[in-house]
Amino acid sequence: MKLNDMRREVIYLDNAATSWPKPKRVTDAVTRFLVEEAGSPDRAGHSMSVAAGRVVQNVRVKLARLFNVDDPRRIIHCFNCTDALNIALKGSLREGDHVICTDMDHNSISRPLQAMANANVVKLTRLPVTGQGIVDPDAIRRAITPATRLIATVYASNVTGAIQPAGEIGNIARQHDVLLLLDAAQSVGVLDIDVEAMNIDLLAFPGHKSLLGPTGTGGLYVGRRATLRPFREGGSGADSITPTQPTELPTWLEAGTPNTAGLAGLDAALDGLDPSQALIHERHLLERLVEAVSDDQRIQIVGDWSPSRCVPVMSLLIGGLSPVDAAAILDESFRIAVRPGLHCAPYIHRALGTFPDGTVRVSPGWSTTAKEIDQLASALREMAIA
Repeated sequence: MKLNDMRREVIYLDNAATSWPKPKRVTDAVTRFLVEEAGSPDRAGHSMSVAAGRVVQNVRVKLARLFNVDDPRRIIHCFNCTDALNIALKGSLREGDHVICTDMDHNSISRPLQAMANANVVKLTRLPVTGQGIVDPDAIRRAITPATRLIATVYASNVTGAIQPAGEIGNIARQHDVLLLLDAAQSVGVLDIDVEAMNIDLLAFPGHKSLLGPTGTGGLYVGRRATLRPFREGGSGADSITPTQPTELPTWLEAGTPNTAGLAGLDAALDGLDPSQALIHERHLLERLVEAVSDDQRIQIVGDWSPSRCVPVMSLLIGGLSPVDAAAILDESFRIAVRPGLHCAPYIHRALGTFPDGTVRVSPGWSTTAKEIDQLASALREMAIA
């Protein structure tokens, strides 16, 4: 089936999980790379290896420019945001450290930290959020102790879309000589991120969501105040003599062959990226959905969703239907793809009162149309039970 046929058949509203469809420039770049340049990057002097190495470096430079990073070597290529968060957490924390996280966090933060806390490696403070789904910076300030090494939080919720005051939190972290790790899974590609202005020490992000790259891509920015142990060790290509992992960045944290085909696609995706336009377009679509269902009490928007305070991610409850059943009906009867459940974020669902069933999450993307949102609204009205 051709892509255009798929687009006519499927209304894809699960871009918070991974963006689809990918722009043509991305799929063309992956195909071209695999056919023409898919050597092992910088592992040899032949032209295919050099070309692959150029792709790896191009992406590093473009990402550094996107985040106002002055040294591209501080951009570490990862396989996804989860990979980046694990590198940051397990590389930066030492026995006896105190860590602050929040109810808003994805399991990619929560699970590694809880495992370390259960093993008595770190002490963990998990902070609640306000009624608007926002982390209170003053609560973070009060939670800091002499043993606090790291504050870890999301920039935007993957459940409600609520944007967190990352800049304020960064200021607090810097004032107390504490590292800030920001999970940008739902914000990179739609919100501006300046690691210097926001005092971000560690920034984890995926390549396959709003950056519009292929799956298996992502990255970690490592600031000068952060000293990490390597999460994995092995081949580096340029240095095969050193008995342990070479200490220079990015090699220190990038053992093994990267996903060069994915990076070729991400390279092309970054060339056409326009975060401000993506944000305007996708917020407008969710505003349209709000207007279309606001008079139907059977359809509930979970959380305090507002276009000025949220990224384009929205959670719904559909009257008389569990989230899983509602998503199945949307898929089977209307060919609309959404995400039901807890979205790997159980703590915020407990706070919202939607645990354990979760919600139906709607997340439009760059190619979503107003007509598709209208079709979703019509389907929700048709399937909701009084």
